[in-house]
Amino acid sequence: MDKILFLAHTEPDGSLAKPALEVLPAALALGGELTVALIGASTQPAADQLAACGAVRFLAIEGAAFADSRYATDAAAAETVAKASAAAIVIAPHTPRSARSLPGVAGRLNGTVDTHATAVSLVNGAPAVTRWFYRQRMEAVLTRTERPWFILVECGNYAAYTRAPGSAIVERLALPDVVTRTTVTGIHAPQADEQTIRPEAKLLFVAGAGWTKKQSDGAVHAGEAEQLILGMLHAAQASLGGSKSLVDSTGEGQAVLKCMTHLNQVGQTGATPRHPKGLATCCHGEEPHVVGWRFINQRRAVNLDPNCGWARGKADVVYIADAFEVVRHVNRLLAE
Repeated sequence: MDKILFLAHTEPDGSLAKPALEVLPAALALGGELTVALIGASTQPAADQLAACGAVRFLAIEGAAFADSRYATDAAAAETVAKASAAAIVIAPHTPRSARSLPGVAGRLNGTVDTHATAVSLVNGAPAVTRWFYRQRMEAVLTRTERPWFILVECGNYAAYTRAPGSAIVERLALPDVVTRTTVTGIHAPQADEQTIRPEAKLLFVAGAGWTKKQSDGAVHAGEAEQLILGMLHAAQASLGGSKSLVDSTGEGQAVLKCMTHLNQVGQTGATPRHPKGLATCCHGEEPHVVGWRFINQRRAVNLDPNCGWARGKADVVYIADAFEVVRHVNRLLAE
């Protein structure tokens, strides 16, 4: 049985965020000897969170230099814990921080890496990874003989680890001085109310290009459309998605929604979110939405055209109505 290393970066308070807690069950599913490795400014709170997970060792590299994401320090720390654990398989949450550093670590150790994994299991007694290919139209199960094997697992595919915390004994490893060429001076982030991408939201609100087209009065109302959409997001604490045609309109000289960027894109060339409910408005696509909404549990749409792609089995419910009027009315109800 291969030795397993679960590697995660801690939060500023030393704890583990939900993505890491959702990926730990993937490491436990393999059944091998488990070692937990933590990297961050502080690691003891995270180790105590996982004290009952059954790990035989808790390794840590901590200090102010590891508080922020930086390739030089993250890669050096991950390489050190991987060597110390002698693990054949390293499992980590697929966060921007781990995705930036761990592929390079796999190269340093003459190993291999698989990213965007959705499941980890045993197939005929050998570890295997499940992931999607070809813009998430084909699912594949992969096994590899190369070791060490780094596997980055997407969050949202496993129930989060919830065992009671305890007291863990942590082995803190020393790391030689790492030469860095960058200095983290701070983080600039929008206010919470200005966020439009909320992975934990119960509702995904998707806007299509119809919001920026001529309406029934023959005029374009992009400004009003943006206010209605933002009002809906704020009142319902929903997450915002966009069709490819809408996010591409910025470079085509058309009316645009300032709150919409390519980061909001949902579909075969965008994100595949996993919200419990989804509402598409002014969207006419078929295949892009089938791919992008694959994991949405309840799919509904608002459209004036009863024969649009969504009306033909792509959505659970289609409301034949004007999206401006519907969202305007819903915003009034939410305000009350």
